[in-house]
Amino acid sequence: MASRTRRSGPASRARGGSRRRRLPMRLLLPLLVLVALGAMLMLRGYVHSEILADHRVRPPAATDRVPEKIMSGGPVIDARGGRAETLRVPDHQLVLTFDDGPDPVWTPKVLDVLKEHDAHAVFFVTGTMASRYPDLVRRMVDEGHEVGLHTFNHPDLSYQSTKRIDWELSQNQLALSGAAGIRTSLFRPPYSSFADAMDNKSWPVTEYIGRRGYITVVNNTDSEDWRKPGVAEIVRRATPQGGKGAIVLMHDSGGDRHQTVAALDRMLPDLHERGYEFSNLTEALDAPSAHSRVTGLDRWKGAAWIFLVQASEQLTDGLVIGLSIVGTLVIGRFVLMLLLSGVHARRVRRRGFRWGAPITEPVSVLVPAYNEAKCIENTVRSLAESDHPIEVLVIDDGSSDGTSRIVEAMGLPNVRVVRQLNAGKPAALNRGVANARYDLIVMMDGDTVFEPSTVRELVQPFGDPRVGAVAGNAKVGNKDTLIGAWQHIEYVMGFNLDRRMYDVLRCMPTIPGAVGAFRRSALERVGGMSDDTLAEDTDITMALHRDGWRVVYAENARAWTEAPETVQQLWSQRYRWSYGTMQAIWKHRRALVDKGPSGRFGRVGLPLVSLFMVLAPLLAPLIDVFLVYGLVFGPTQKTIMAWLGVLAIQAVCAAYAFRLDRERMTHLVSLPLQQILYRQLMYVVLLQSWITALTGGRLRWQKLRRTGVVDAPRGGPVPRQRSQSSSERRPVA
Repeated sequence: MASRTRRSGPASRARGGSRRRRLPMRLLLPLLVLVALGAMLMLRGYVHSEILADHRVRPPAATDRVPEKIMSGGPVIDARGGRAETLRVPDHQLVLTFDDGPDPVWTPKVLDVLKEHDAHAVFFVTGTMASRYPDLVRRMVDEGHEVGLHTFNHPDLSYQSTKRIDWELSQNQLALSGAAGIRTSLFRPPYSSFADAMDNKSWPVTEYIGRRGYITVVNNTDSEDWRKPGVAEIVRRATPQGGKGAIVLMHDSGGDRHQTVAALDRMLPDLHERGYEFSNLTEALDAPSAHSRVTGLDRWKGAAWIFLVQASEQLTDGLVIGLSIVGTLVIGRFVLMLLLSGVHARRVRRRGFRWGAPITEPVSVLVPAYNEAKCIENTVRSLAESDHPIEVLVIDDGSSDGTSRIVEAMGLPNVRVVRQLNAGKPAALNRGVANARYDLIVMMDGDTVFEPSTVRELVQPFGDPRVGAVAGNAKVGNKDTLIGAWQHIEYVMGFNLDRRMYDVLRCMPTIPGAVGAFRRSALERVGGMSDDTLAEDTDITMALHRDGWRVVYAENARAWTEAPETVQQLWSQRYRWSYGTMQAIWKHRRALVDKGPSGRFGRVGLPLVSLFMVLAPLLAPLIDVFLVYGLVFGPTQKTIMAWLGVLAIQAVCAAYAFRLDRERMTHLVSLPLQQILYRQLMYVVLLQSWITALTGGRLRWQKLRRTGVVDAPRGGPVPRQRSQSSSERRPVA
């Protein structure tokens, strides 16, 4: 429908007369939200080793370049300062080491057993796990254990460049400083084994790590707990022979570690009775602590890193919950639409169905118009061919393009023009009601054309005295463009199939402005059309429900409307619709606690409208967000299959809707493209509406550019579309 407010003055210009170009807020805010969401998901993928992870493991290589004293030496390798020395743990000293953690399930159990038996250990943590579970790292330090680096993403460093090695170390230290406020000088390479397993590929890495100031710690006793050989076998393999000291390799992450925990609980008291001590590595070597406190800027950087990682984790968890909610809502809505629209169709199409006594009395048709010179002739001429007795009132709401003169020049009988100063669509409709001669009133837009039978079909439900208003079947008349075809699918599936469902549930949310009918008495009881919201059609429909009237859907009352043909025009229209719907829901929120018909609508209609028209569309982008994420970082095949499954459900609903409306299925060819492109635009529009509502912004009714492309229908239900010059028809975008 056309605008009802005067246009604002020219845009402000920068000094010197040039127009100041700014990114519109409706684009800036959604763009910022998208960038922030993308950054959080990228961070989440990084700390879950889904991004930049390298899972290659190099096979054994030659060993001729590895010093003999390293291969035959102890498990502690000190290559700092250019030297290459090894150290062994003294006899009866057992240094328990745990790799790959911390794990939220098994690390606390390991720590509990160590605390119970007054034992210390060394935990070689990865940066990914330390970032995700900083509390466990903090607990390790607080309880006297030592922490070492195990890289950030657990790659085989023999494949990596020095730049990547530095990155793995610095990111691992960043996680430690944020989690526990420390740095460490201990390092264990991923996939490492005994010292004699060093080869020509791993030894240069060890040398480089030493030059960076780290002590490399391998092991000389492997429990092989990752194989899950049984508790007794883990204890046997972890116990050194002859009272020798040892560095024992175990794991507190990477899978089910209940055997490790049980083995630890058994071996600690047994070996303690045999004279073993369970110390940190530096305690066993009688060396200074491997930990150093982090303060100042480095501490703040670590804290910021942990905060961002935790935020990304919580955001992802929230998105998963949101995806579950939207999936339930979408599937529930589809099931309801399929079932209830079928019920509606069978009810109104069964042989002998009647609303009551046939309605033959004349009807007043109101056509509010503001600068509709290109469309008004088609609109009025289509009404002149109506097969039901009508009077037509064109309410000229302060047009400046000669709209009223065009109507008067047509010289059609039973057509009157009512002029008023520009006051808005609700005022124009109320003016029309005041001037109407008849008790049944049809309202339509100035860019819409009716079929000859539309008015007759639209008013027949008034044979039921409980019916206060009737919603017609609005269709897209200009569907020859891609954006028009997408809106055609949306109208048939998203609007008309919905109306059948809402009719059965007796909570129709909106009588479309393009084609709707009302009892005069029903309008008068609720105070007429209101300008409290930008969706006066939704507002009046909700008011009628609250007053106890039935609102029904007449599927054969077809009206052909001109849909926006550019993205900008579509944006303006849908922004107004979305924001106006939110306003109407808020205005009638007291229906939730009312009694009687108002309470029934409040506890049935308002929740459904809020879920299906406000909440679910807002969360629906999560499907596409996880689609993109899954295609790039996740299981691509499963992601594609899941998305195709959702598309298949939508295709089934769309095909059923087209069948009920007797539309050609060929239009559904563009459905997949609509789901990829068109939906994204609707998401941003709804997000903008939410932002406007939450920030207390106000939106004015914006004039949509009309071309008059939809002509009056003749000889069939589908209207003719007039050809236009290229200057009148704009491209889709």
